Amino acid sequence: AIVRAYQATGAEVVAVNRTVVDLLDRDATTNFLKSVKPSVVVDAAAKVGGIGANNAFPVEFLSDNVRIQSNLMEAAHAADVEKFIFLGSSCIYPRDCAQPIKEEYLLTGPLEETNSAYAIAKIAGIELIKSFRKEYGRCWISLMPTNLYGPNDNFNLETSHVLPALIRKIHEAKINNLENIEIWGSGLAKREFLYVDDLAEACVLLMEIGYNGPLLNVGAGEDITIRQLVDEVVNTVGFEGTLFFDTEM
Repeated sequence: AIVRAYQATGAEVVAVNRTVVDLLDRDATTNFLKSVKPSVVVDAAAKVGGIGANNAFPVEFLSDNVRIQSNLMEAAHAADVEKFIFLGSSCIYPRDCAQPIKEEYLLTGPLEETNSAYAIAKIAGIELIKSFRKEYGRCWISLMPTNLYGPNDNFNLETSHVLPALIRKIHEAKINNLENIEIWGSGLAKREFLYVDDLAEACVLLMEIGYNGPLLNVGAGEDITIRQLVDEVVNTVGFEGTLFFDTEM
């Protein structure tokens, strides 16, 4: 989505994945950025997953993400990259955060236990951006998107986020004529969802207007309960079975 948004402005975009450069490799990352000499870097690279994956692999979610973002920021500094956007996550905020969540609520309470390792990695990234701004005067920024969805989403039930997971689970229940579906939680928890192209548009816009604040939330401004989300998917797919909400999860 970010590639599409920047290409639409006429910019030359260098899209990076693991086949281009391994961001876990510090030297390779530095050499790559020095050779490309970009004017803007958008860091959307991370090891990501839903609650299940976060809870099962905290070491990888913490260590890999800290290495990826540190390597990329150090390489961008060495290559004298003028603008850098670090994309974080809304899970950086305390579990029992006041609503709506404001940027100043960061580090004001305990994190959600199931994805605290990922959150700590992203908080470290925010602090590193802040440190490059303070020590070297970099005009680099951190954006915290809410829950994203859209084309090319991850539909793997072991590692996906809630919306694609629900879509796949309910779709497969429909085509396999299952009588019921298990949903994690009570259904009362609320989430805010943002279409991925809207996030990409925000990235382009903030660079165009020269936004230079340290931390900014990016969202749609409306939330929905998980139960409402399930009902939306059920009605769209046409599943006619029953729903079981597992409150132990």
